[in-house]
Amino acid sequence: MKIGIACGYSWDVAGGVQYHCRDLAKELIARGHDVSVIAPAENQPEESFVYPVGAALPIRYNGSVARLAFGPKVNRSVRRWLREYDFDVLHVHEPFSPSVSMLALMSADCPVVSTFHTAMDRSRMLSIASPFVVPILDKIQARIAVSEEARRTAVQHLGGDAWVIPNGVFVADLAIDHRDDRFTGSAEHPTLAFLGRLDEPRKGLPVVAGAFAQIRQRFPGVRLFVAGKGDEEAAREMFGPHAQAVTFLGPVSDADKALLLGSVDAYLAPNTGGESFGIILVEAMSAGAFVIASDIPAFRAVLNDGEFGAHFANDNSDDLARVVCESLADVQRRNEVARRAAQAAWRYDWGTVASHIFSVYETAIRMDKVQVIDE
Repeated sequence: MKIGIACGYSWDVAGGVQYHCRDLAKELIARGHDVSVIAPAENQPEESFVYPVGAALPIRYNGSVARLAFGPKVNRSVRRWLREYDFDVLHVHEPFSPSVSMLALMSADCPVVSTFHTAMDRSRMLSIASPFVVPILDKIQARIAVSEEARRTAVQHLGGDAWVIPNGVFVADLAIDHRDDRFTGSAEHPTLAFLGRLDEPRKGLPVVAGAFAQIRQRFPGVRLFVAGKGDEEAAREMFGPHAQAVTFLGPVSDADKALLLGSVDAYLAPNTGGESFGIILVEAMSAGAFVIASDIPAFRAVLNDGEFGAHFANDNSDDLARVVCESLADVQRRNEVARRAAQAAWRYDWGTVASHIFSVYETAIRMDKVQVIDE
């Protein structure tokens, strides 16, 4: 099958939607399909299947910064891509964002599948834009949402319904053979990890900083590893005199990320909101980590309300400290939960997820044929 995938967010900046499009394309190509991904990018990415349309502009959206590309030049590139490849099916991601995905949807004359990744309670922009966007979305034959939260957002603002198919990971690539001495702790010196942008409050590093003094009071030898981009000096100041027990790693490779997640005694996911799924939780589970996450709906869904990890009250440093201390004190429970979580992670493997998505492609093609006959 000839499959087009439209990613609205810049390929030059790492993000969950970009990773989703990249890994889905890799899995489909491995199965013998002809796949091309169009996305904003200044230069040709290392993935040969990516069709770049130029640089994107940063726009604040949903508590973060989205880098989008729009305008006549981008639109011409999108139309050229559609003509050159003549796809059997087009898969647009975040079709309501003013970027490549929406442009591809507007110009497509083949069956279209959409995936909604965003979850939010209210969006002034979506509320204002929905009367204009909904007619465009009528061109979509089948909709996917990556979680119930993303489905709820799409239905609330745009109507219709969607199949819930989660984000995927390559589970085998994240499983580690042995713990890395750089990150492995002990009873006297347990280790914790945080991954996320240091200067994006909703990723929750301030919540960890607020809990760290209490954790050190109970476990004086504890060490915290912080991985991610951002202002390290400002982040270090959050921890005050306890910064001496924090190691800032900066951005880490995929290999080191897996080793970090699978080697520490607990991975902390203190995100305060704006998460539709929680792919980092699945990555941590795949690596064999014990996950401690905020109790936002998306995270409760992945951890099955604490069956595959532990939850603390969202944006509550005191409760995070309590849960961390209780978890570090119970080695047997941590090991048992991490083992169950690693098994549960396989439901999110791309081998499974891509098959579900491909079934939706086939449904969209059948629905398009029925529409043509009816016309």
